[in-house]
Amino acid sequence: MVCDKCEKKLSKVIVPDKWKDGARNVTEGGGRKINENKLLSKKNRWSPYGTATTKCMICKQQVHQDGKYCNTCAYSKGLCAMCGKQVLDTKMYKQSNV
Repeated sequence: MVCDKCEKKLSKVIVPDKWKDGARNVTEGGGRKINENKLLSKKNRWSPYGTATTKCMICKQQVHQDGKYCNTCAYSKGLCAMCGKQVLDTKMYKQSNV
């Protein structure tokens, strides 16, 4: 769960959307090269053991995108996973601690 401001910062997926109008990850306009092998290209490749690993501020679990909280902690607290801003009021929710 991310806020509207941080939604623009989300990383794009490798596979382009089939519905082109309004899609964020189309190949036209300098997005990605056609017939580019993503396993062989070295730019912006994610490494699970990289030096710049970020961890969740609550549970210390590794975060898969640039952010402060993992998705589980962000949803349970009602926070934006990237900036930590309060997005959702979870006062009346019945949530377990598991």
